[in-house]
Amino acid sequence: MEAMEVDRPAETAGAGQPEAAAAAAEQAGGANAPPVVLDSGSSTEVDEDDDDGEDAAAPRLPATWAFSQRAVHGAAGAPVRGTPIRRRRRQGLRVHYPSQTAAPSRGFPEFLLRAPAASVAEPESGSTTEVSEDEEDEAERNREGTSAAEEPVAPAGPNPAGAVQQGPPQDPSTSNSGSLAHSGRTADLTVNSPPPPPPPPPGEESESDACSICFEAFTAAGEHRVATLRCGHLFGFTCIQRWLKAQGPAGKCPQCNKKAKRADIVLLYASRVRALDNSEQESLKRCLEEEQSLRRKAELEAAQFKLKLQVVTNQYGQVQQELQELRSLMAKAGRSRSSSSPSSSSSSVLAASQAGPKTSQYNFSNAVVVSQTGGCRVLSYCEPLSCLLASQPSPHSTLVPGFGVKKVSVVNMKSCQYVPIHSKQIRGLAFNRQNDSLLLSAALDNTVKLTSLLTNTVVQTYNTGKPVWSCCWCLDNSNYIYAGLSHGSVLVYDTRDTSTHVQELQPLRSRCPVASLCYIPRAASGSFPCGGLIAGSLEGGCFWEQVNEAAYRPHLLPLEAAGCTDIQVEPESRHCLVTYRPGRSNPAVHCVLMALNRSPQLESQQHPSCSCTPVQTFSAGASCKLLTKNAVFRSPDGQRTLVCAGDEASNSTMVWDAGSGSLLQKLPADLPVLDISPLSVNGEHFLAALTEKMLKVYRWE
Repeated sequence: MEAMEVDRPAETAGAGQPEAAAAAAEQAGGANAPPVVLDSGSSTEVDEDDDDGEDAAAPRLPATWAFSQRAVHGAAGAPVRGTPIRRRRRQGLRVHYPSQTAAPSRGFPEFLLRAPAASVAEPESGSTTEVSEDEEDEAERNREGTSAAEEPVAPAGPNPAGAVQQGPPQDPSTSNSGSLAHSGRTADLTVNSPPPPPPPPPGEESESDACSICFEAFTAAGEHRVATLRCGHLFGFTCIQRWLKAQGPAGKCPQCNKKAKRADIVLLYASRVRALDNSEQESLKRCLEEEQSLRRKAELEAAQFKLKLQVVTNQYGQVQQELQELRSLMAKAGRSRSSSSPSSSSSSVLAASQAGPKTSQYNFSNAVVVSQTGGCRVLSYCEPLSCLLASQPSPHSTLVPGFGVKKVSVVNMKSCQYVPIHSKQIRGLAFNRQNDSLLLSAALDNTVKLTSLLTNTVVQTYNTGKPVWSCCWCLDNSNYIYAGLSHGSVLVYDTRDTSTHVQELQPLRSRCPVASLCYIPRAASGSFPCGGLIAGSLEGGCFWEQVNEAAYRPHLLPLEAAGCTDIQVEPESRHCLVTYRPGRSNPAVHCVLMALNRSPQLESQQHPSCSCTPVQTFSAGASCKLLTKNAVFRSPDGQRTLVCAGDEASNSTMVWDAGSGSLLQKLPADLPVLDISPLSVNGEHFLAALTEKMLKVYRWE
């Protein structure tokens, strides 16, 4: 900052009246404070030159100084003037006032240096202080009044604290003391900053130790941990979560009403926040959850044992009934003892006891409604999940159109879930031997799909280009599946290739729809060891012998010329059951049980031929309006083979003994039976018969 010179009005009259001006200033010093001009941040050099014959030993001012202002009121006296001091002219700002009539002289103005108190903080070096016009006018009047005085007068009282007199020569070191450490009006510009608030006592609980919503202490773990919002206020996590959830979109902080939402909640991990030790409580909670899970598990086991107890109770009741029947037979034998010998009576009782086990048969167990509107078609059993799957149209066609399968639990005999799969009617369902709950389904919507029953989702879809009438798995290699199309071809798919089919088996005769597909696995049987695929169409059947994974050899089966509706295979006995419609040669529906055989190889270049011969014929009514599916399987007692077929005329399921050809049972049903499936659950054997709306289940007893 440039130096600033202030010219005195008294110097316009002449330079020879400094003593008079000083005397006037001494007279007015007791009432009015001397004028002060601040030159903060600038340096002023004071020379010790003689002025008009005065003493050459003038006092030397410090290099850094400032003019004081009228900040100290009630001064006891005015400072004593000494010999005028001249200062060197510098380039700077010259301030002229209206009272000045002539150019200022080179004489140094009369002034008082007022040193600030030692306790006052020193302001910044670059600060400025303004000089008011009232102070200049008063200083001008004081200088005019002192023009008549010739010699200085000593002050009436002592100087105020911190005042520096300009009079006799003083030691420069005294002038540079700590009393001149501040310039200008620093005594009035002191900034008083409030002291920081004292910390709370160590034993006293502060406001941050408790949640402001529930007034409970924070915890170190669990749901009441320390959490904060964007505004910074602390709460328990569960408390602030409930608070914002209750307020909805217009949520606010409970303390400052600042807008907040649930996404603004942040958990804090502060080491200085005092939290309760609830680790024992959390461990108790975990123990409680474990006990509850064990209790639920025990309840489930109890329900299972209760179900088993009910089954055992029913069996016990049946055994009791049989015992009563035996006792009645023995009683009858005792009455007839007079007319027959004891040996004959004992033989009759023995015959009755031996006839008991042979009378085991299927008895009605339960009926489950699958579809209220009808439309069921095929049936299959999933052994890993212990449930039957029946195809049906969607029960909510407006929301979920198409067709799917209904799950029916065999444990409680209740329908539990519907799984949508296809957009048109399903014509075939099949499972593989891996028990991976992967369902293969074929439908008229030109697709073959693989559905996981564990997740109830379709995992793979193959587009065939034609409606699919049947499907099956390869029992020798579960990576291959087969689809019988409406124009007579059979497509071979590899589940590892999701793009398209790997092979197509063309029909050898007419292009009729492939109504049934069955795979015969390879066996060590001498009569028929080879494995392959049996495809049955409306005009006959063909056995596709699988030479290797990529080669199939066809063998036409000697079946009737027309009317073949279904072909089923029993893998253990290597027998197949062929069902025919009523025709000219046979006016009733008849099922023919055939034994597969293989002729020996006559020449080295000629391949062995596969064929079949009839074993037994069964009559199943006079009408056949639907393409039904029958069954051939081993008896639950393992002693014989059973043949089951539906009778449309009597709406029943007929059971024959394959060995003797005799009709064993006729199980009634409300509607024509469309599909039959034997199954076994927990050592018990059942027979399921599917109608258009219901599922009839019979138990082997």
